[in-house]
Amino acid sequence: MSESSDVHNRGGFAAFIFAMIFVFAFFAYISFIHPGVDLGENVVDPNAPTTQAAGPVFKIADVKEPWVSTPEIITYGQKQYKMNCATCHGDSGKGDGPAGGGLTPKPRNFVEGKWTQGGGLISNFNVVANGIPNTSMASFKHLKVADRWAIIHFIESITENKSKDDPAKVAEFAKTAQ
Repeated sequence: MSESSDVHNRGGFAAFIFAMIFVFAFFAYISFIHPGVDLGENVVDPNAPTTQAAGPVFKIADVKEPWVSTPEIITYGQKQYKMNCATCHGDSGKGDGPAGGGLTPKPRNFVEGKWTQGGGLISNFNVVANGIPNTSMASFKHLKVADRWAIIHFIESITENKSKDDPAKVAEFAKTAQ
């Protein structure tokens, strides 16, 4: 009886040895031979400077008078607007952003430009800086002053109710604005 006691275990032992050889061979293949899997995810940092072939990189910090509108400031302002304002005011500025639907009062439609706090660059800058009490419009004083001016210039570029502020008064205000 003792001579046939391990007959059934020989097949299991052979399967175990085969499985171990397979596992180690597969591990060696994955670790040392296989090049890896490219999922096609080309992650690009949106804040990284563009290549020199696309032209010089615009830096808002280098602008000495951000209260004076330029096409570069408007483009920069559009990026800042999309990051900070579009969730409530919508990508096109019509007050139809995804977060704006649940707000009372509804977010301002910048295209129509029906301003409640007075129109113009100075009034709009004050609203962005200080918010509007008793509404969902929060203060964006945490943004740099130049970024706030860039957002105002973008809003001015899309509104039908353009600013009538005197450029000299805007410059005087801007030198004291924080």
